[in-house]
Amino acid sequence: MSVPVDIRFGGLLALTLIAILGLRRRKSRGPPLPPGPTPLPFLGNVLSINGTAPWLTYTEWGTVYGDITYSRLLEKEVIVLNTEEAASSLLEGRSRNYSDRPSLPTIELFGIGVISSFLHYGDEWRQHRRLFHQVLRPQAVCEYEPVQMRESYRLLANLLDDSQHYPAHLELHSAAIIMSVIYGYDTVSRNDPLVTTVQNAIDVGLKVSTPEKTALLDALPFLYYLPSWFPGATFKQDAALCRKHWSDMIEVPYQYVKNEVAAGTEKVSMVADALKRYPIDETSSVVTERAIKNSAGAAFSAGAESTHGTLMTFLYAMILNPGVRQRAQAEIDSIVGNDRLPRFEDRASLPYVDAILRETLRWHPIAPLGVAHATTNADTFQGMHIPKGALVMANIWAMSQNAVKYPDPSEFKPERFLTAEGGLTDDKVPYAFGFGRRVCPGRHLAEASLWSAMVVILAVFDVTKPIDELGNEVDFEPKWATGLNSHPLPFPCRIVPRSAEMDRETLAHLISSAM
Repeated sequence: MSVPVDIRFGGLLALTLIAILGLRRRKSRGPPLPPGPTPLPFLGNVLSINGTAPWLTYTEWGTVYGDITYSRLLEKEVIVLNTEEAASSLLEGRSRNYSDRPSLPTIELFGIGVISSFLHYGDEWRQHRRLFHQVLRPQAVCEYEPVQMRESYRLLANLLDDSQHYPAHLELHSAAIIMSVIYGYDTVSRNDPLVTTVQNAIDVGLKVSTPEKTALLDALPFLYYLPSWFPGATFKQDAALCRKHWSDMIEVPYQYVKNEVAAGTEKVSMVADALKRYPIDETSSVVTERAIKNSAGAAFSAGAESTHGTLMTFLYAMILNPGVRQRAQAEIDSIVGNDRLPRFEDRASLPYVDAILRETLRWHPIAPLGVAHATTNADTFQGMHIPKGALVMANIWAMSQNAVKYPDPSEFKPERFLTAEGGLTDDKVPYAFGFGRRVCPGRHLAEASLWSAMVVILAVFDVTKPIDELGNEVDFEPKWATGLNSHPLPFPCRIVPRSAEMDRETLAHLISSAM
């Protein structure tokens, strides 16, 4: 009697799985893997993970299994570091082995693998870092303070004219600073064609660059070969559109600066400096030109999105915590007065505003899992086996919600960053910007941009809950962006001047007094 084909196939599949599991057991002899939830055959732990907020699942597992946990996303092995101590020990103390990035299929398919954040640890990545160092080191960042204050004052004018569209004004503020620093380009409005080109790329790229999103393609590579019209393969259409957006994002502003340099009309910027330092001609290295273009695109995509998202979180925190806002405003009034706006020279005298900045970074970190690292070689740590090629993720969310270090972590308490004497503590929330050799090179610029926006908003405006037709405050629950970054999506709020006399003319006078 013949055996039906589907039974023969099922038996073959079962034998294959048994063989794979047996091979894994043989490979696992030696130090054990870190503890973690039991994975299912083939699927691993993918069904157990919160698809929109995976950091919550990893944090929950951390409370059960410890500082370092092991799980599988289909065929991808994942090591999650749930404490600052574990992340520092591996990503910094053993950075040579933990500075690579994983090969994630969607990143390559969608055309975003060329930017610095996703590059493998090697020569091209080092070129990017050298370029970043020229303009983003602490000593150089101070030179951009006039640009940051100028854009923060413009943000005030836009909010005064039209507070309803505050998300667009925050986007313009963040984009304008980065465009000026990286490309020497003056952004005139939110609909600026260069800004629109970049924002289109960012919107798609952040949603497809998480390990959870890439696991299926990694395990089932035949999906690459399905036609785009095939059910379930529409991601290929999205990928083609994303590749175009990212190509435009990298090429268009780069060509703008290249033309400006050729005409001798360029402004000081990262790209202009690089083009002069490494002249591009017919005999120059293609890698060098690619590094200039791609590192610039990476700086813009990371800086603009993270600054905008963090400011959205800041506004939401101010709505929920009017006492915090009022205390900050009292501090600003006592130092700055009513005749001008704050400026960077006031920063040392405004510790509570800096504490609000740090608490915003901690309370809801913009990148709760950062960008995944990858091991170059197998490792043994505290008696546990870390496999070669494993994804290693710093669970920044778990670190920020550490109740031992931050009592009542869900509450917004800037005073946790103040000493008994009222000065700032040594905790600068370093984990918010990553670890080791892959730490964010633009962190100093980002902090300064955030501070300048926060302090002027607090000085001029009250940010409160919306009011209904009867004058009652309206409660709301915001939705949060999903993907590599997490921040509130646009929510209802009131942004009104603190002074009834505040108008365009008064604001212009305050701005001129501060310049």
